[in-house]
Amino acid sequence: MHTIDTTLTIRSLAELEACAGQELGLSGFHTITQAQIDQFAAATLDHQWIHTDAERAQQESPFQATIAHGYLTVSLLPFLWQQIVSIENLKMQVNYEIEQLRFNQAVTVNSRVRLRASLLSVANLRGIAKARVGVTLEIEDSKKPAYSGVVTFLYHFLG
Repeated sequence: MHTIDTTLTIRSLAELEACAGQELGLSGFHTITQAQIDQFAAATLDHQWIHTDAERAQQESPFQATIAHGYLTVSLLPFLWQQIVSIENLKMQVNYEIEQLRFNQAVTVNSRVRLRASLLSVANLRGIAKARVGVTLEIEDSKKPAYSGVVTFLYHFLG
């Protein structure tokens, strides 16, 4: 299993296929700040008070703090995934699909999260690798993850 200090490097379809069925590792922890939540709210036009009004959230929310947008935590996938695996020799990478994504636990402001990833399968689509990755976003000091699901990437390797 790889951690942030030992990123796995994959340089070809064959190397990717060799990792199928394995847990690939953990990313480093990332702290969800109020500034990041506010920036996401501005970018997505989702300004619900549970995300942006710290005073009201402390008084009225069952979490007693603001929480990250669920889609903000999903948007961290590429950043955290690249800490686990470095895919080289690519023409391009395409985010293809998200399946069975289930939000299990709210992520309160200043929580630290990390990604756990397993390569479930790799299909060779005429030279394009279709990689299905099991993902779990763990919250430090929480038994329940923020979410779990399956993401699919298409990798177009050179040559």
